Order: sequence, then structure tokens, then C-alpha cells
Amino acid sequence: MYKIQPNTLFTGKTIKYMPVCHSTNDIAAEIIQSGNNVFEGMVIITDNQTAGRGQRGNVWEASVGENLTFSLILKPNFLKASEQFKLNVAVSLGVLDCLSEYIDDDLKVKWSNDIYFQNQKMGGILIENTLQGYQIGFSVIGIGLNINQTQFPVPNATSLRNVTTNPLKYDLSDLLSELLACIEKNYLAVKNGDYEVLKERYLSNLFRINEFHHFKKNGQLFLGKIVGIDESGQLGIESDGLVEYYGFQEVAFVI
Repeated sequence: MYKIQPNTLFTGKTIKYMPVCHSTNDIAAEIIQSGNNVFEGMVIITDNQTAGRGQRGNVWEASVGENLTFSLILKPNFLKASEQFKLNVAVSLGVLDCLSEYIDDDLKVKWSNDIYFQNQKMGGILIENTLQGYQIGFSVIGIGLNINQTQFPVPNATSLRNVTTNPLKYDLSDLLSELLACIEKNYLAVKNGDYEVLKERYLSNLFRINEFHHFKKNGQLFLGKIVGIDESGQLGIESDGLVEYYGFQEVAFVI
């Protein structure tokens, strides 16, 4: 399973496949902590993740064997701890680039790094970093993408197969190869100093940017318009003529 040969320099060249595991991010963290056979670009992938995590402590659930659920180990020691959002941008764009080969439009990144088609969630990304001094040592990039699943317990979820109305199931190994190549391309762009170009692409593909919608902070609704992100990745929302910047757990979308 997942014996792939992606068109990459290092990403996905080493794959650890586990039919069942509690969390691929946790397994990746354990590999890093052990210090044994840790390779940049290593992928831990499973068909059945029993305790997957999303952002803000949410649970990530997926049907067994229907979707892509994996973690990627990177070593972005060229980034300062304060620059970690650059990874969010690179990985999110990598996912968009891959899916855009199958979906023409209406594909967006919902800040900070959920993948949406129209108003439905197709996937999520959870990045967990370990630091070495003021630099990032290792990053574990957890990715869950709905691919072949057609039924969901919540109404605002969808999959690649649903969106494209494909009567046949997608080959998960082929998609994984394509996805890893797209992620590596954007990751290397950050490493080569091209972040500003990526940031512009990220903003142009940001869910609900420059549109007035309702948000929630401290349990209270307010009407605002996303206008951008700052250098640390905080979300800028204009409301009543003022722009405030919010961290990951300080504001919520009202979908």
C-alpha cells in the first residue's frame, strides 16, 4: 500500500504505512523524539486514524480507507519561530494546487488552513512545530483530505468525489504522489525566498476575503470583512471602519 515514487527531491521518498493508528501526527512526533531514522520528507499514512486532531482541539473523523490521512515531516530550520505561518501558506497552496487539477473554481483556503469548496469543508491541515533555539527544528504537517467518501455526519463537509461527481473512486496512491510534489514545490519556494509571491497567492485564494460576513469573538457576533494577514499570520478583519488582527483561537467564522 502506498508504494509510490513521487516526482520530488525528498518528499515521500520514505513512507511508513500503518493500517490503523491513533494519530499520524503523534506517530511522527514520536519518530522525531526518538532521533532514529528521521528523514525530511518522511510520510506517515494510515487508512484508519482513531484519534485524529484538527485545529482548536477539534476531532478529525474520516471513513476508513476512503480518504487521505497522513503526516509529513519537514525540517524548516531556515525559518524563525516567528515565521511559522509561512509553512501554513506553503502547505495550503500545495493542497490547492493539487486539487485544482480536478476542480476548476470555488476552491479556497479558509484561514488558517482548512480547504473549502464553496461553503463546504474538503480537508484540514494541522502543523505542529518543535523549536531549536529561535529556529524551527522539525515540523509535523498533518493533512486530512476527503477524497472518496460520499456520506458525512455533518452537512458542511464534502469530498473530491462529491464535488466532481466522479462515479469511480480516485486512486489514493496517485493522488498522494501528486499532492506531495505540489507541497514540496511550494515549500522549496519559501526556502528560496519567494514567500511574498506565495503570500499573494494565498490571499487571492482566501475564503471570504473582501466580503462582509458574520464572525464571533468572545461569544458575540459581529459583522466584518477579511482584509488580509499580518507577518505572523494573524487574520485582519475590518469592522466599523477599524481593522483588528486575530490569532487562531480569538475569532471564529459563522458559516
